[in-house]
Amino acid sequence: MRIALVGAGAFGEKHLDGLKNIDGVEIASVISRSAEQAADVAARYGAPHSGTDLSEALALPDVDAVILCTPTQMHAAQAIACMDAGKHVQVEIPLSDSWADAEAVVAKQKETGLVCMVGHTRRFNPSHQYVHNKIAAGELTLQQLDVQTYFFRRKNINAKGQPRSWTDHLLWHHAAHTIDLFAYQSGRIVAANVLQGPKHPDLGIAMDMSIQLKAETGAICTLSLSFNNDGPLGTFFRYISDNGTYIARYDDLVNGKEEPIDLTGVAVSNNGIELQDREFIAAIREGREPNSSVGQVLDCYRVIGELAASLEAQDGWS
Repeated sequence: MRIALVGAGAFGEKHLDGLKNIDGVEIASVISRSAEQAADVAARYGAPHSGTDLSEALALPDVDAVILCTPTQMHAAQAIACMDAGKHVQVEIPLSDSWADAEAVVAKQKETGLVCMVGHTRRFNPSHQYVHNKIAAGELTLQQLDVQTYFFRRKNINAKGQPRSWTDHLLWHHAAHTIDLFAYQSGRIVAANVLQGPKHPDLGIAMDMSIQLKAETGAICTLSLSFNNDGPLGTFFRYISDNGTYIARYDDLVNGKEEPIDLTGVAVSNNGIELQDREFIAAIREGREPNSSVGQVLDCYRVIGELAASLEAQDGWS
């Protein structure tokens, strides 16, 4: 299985680190905005080709699939281009920054029959898998999910502290993780509300946001997001159920008393990104729909689209 990685930034390298642990996978090409960066990353991960344009990778006859870690605004069009070229594709979260674009990607997947997967990593973190398995087994019913997604990002930089060429977004990117996870754990979302704080004068985005959700099962979710929070950083999930409380911090899980939960045996790795990539490769090899396929996560973007429309209406009130 020969993979082209497009977008060799901080998150792209996380995928490359995961892919090197999967048998039979080779990196065929690394594409990045900077030719120097692409060549450097390609050399470090043994890729024979590097470049600055997605079309270069799509033209390579030995590329089977593409992983897109590019700016949000490019995701939908690039995913469609990959499928038009006959390549399976995994696009990092978010799938798009509009509901119409999300629908277009799903339509293309149905037309081509190729694997198109979206990087909703929370479905794959062992911590969330553990809870999901209990819900699926009927051992636990979720009542409430409380989530804090906090970063300190008042300048346009990436996870490595390097300048970004695009602007991140709390709703379309960071909230998408939790909105999809909540639906994955509780069922279709039937009600959603959002409020946002002041917009940054230079970045042009809201730096604080609050979201409420309700699932068809009756479970509720409260999500707080901020780019203004100066530590601790990251996303923290509190599952409140009818049979215990669990707190997830990425790949780690504790109960309500902060006692660690043994996640041994939940998955073959404790790295959510690697597990996500393993699912992508396995789905291609087995000719099946992957967990976190574009079809499975589409409803998340319906909800986000509705919340985005609500925020636009709120802006009109001011």
